[in-house]
Parts: sequence; structure tokens; C-alpha cells
Amino acid sequence: MVVSLRVDAMTLPALPLVELASVIRSKNAGPLCVTIDLFFRDASAYARAAHSKALQAPSIASLYGLQASQIRRYELPEVLAIKLSMPRAVCAGDPGDGDVYGAQQHAPLLQLIL
Repeated sequence: MVVSLRVDAMTLPALPLVELASVIRSKNAGPLCVTIDLFFRDASAYARAAHSKALQAPSIASLYGLQASQIRRYELPEVLAIKLSMPRAVCAGDPGDGDVYGAQQHAPLLQLIL
């Protein structure tokens, strides 16, 4: 089944985020927060991502078990990027922290379809 997305009066076939983004990475934004950077290949990929419900705060919150109000989303069209920031489940370096640098926290996004 092919699902389509409507962006700027055009209907586009659904594509995985990994095909639209040139960089998908996460990192600490202090010991209590993580940030996810999404850089897109071109302006049309960025526009698709910026308008996608899959990358809005409620959808991201659902993926990470958070409230939508805990997600900060920044659109950076001048560099074709979207930044997502959210609280970490465990303080960086505390017992139980399996990713002290926050470098693997982007993994849930790798399966997203836009």
C-alpha cells in the first residue's frame, strides 16, 4: 500500500526519513536533555519534513514516551534542518544510563515514513 503526502498542492509518495535526510544524529544538550539534528538533502526534502505530521511534537513525544509539551522543535530552513530537543530519561552518566553521550537516541526516528 502506497500512502501519499500533500505538500504545496502536490501529492508525493511516502518516503522513509532516512532517504530524505543526509544527517540524522543525536547528542547531549547538557546532562538532562538530548537533541536530535535532522539535515535534509535539498529544499523539497526539507519542506516535506517540515510539514510532516510524523515530525511534529505529538508524534515525536509518542515515540519517546513523553508529553508533547516536553518536545522542543526548531525549524532551520536556511540550513535545511530540523532540531528536536527533549529531556533525557536518565541523567547522562547516572547508573542506568545506557548512552552517556546521547549518540544513539535518534534510533526511533530511523523507521519514520514521511
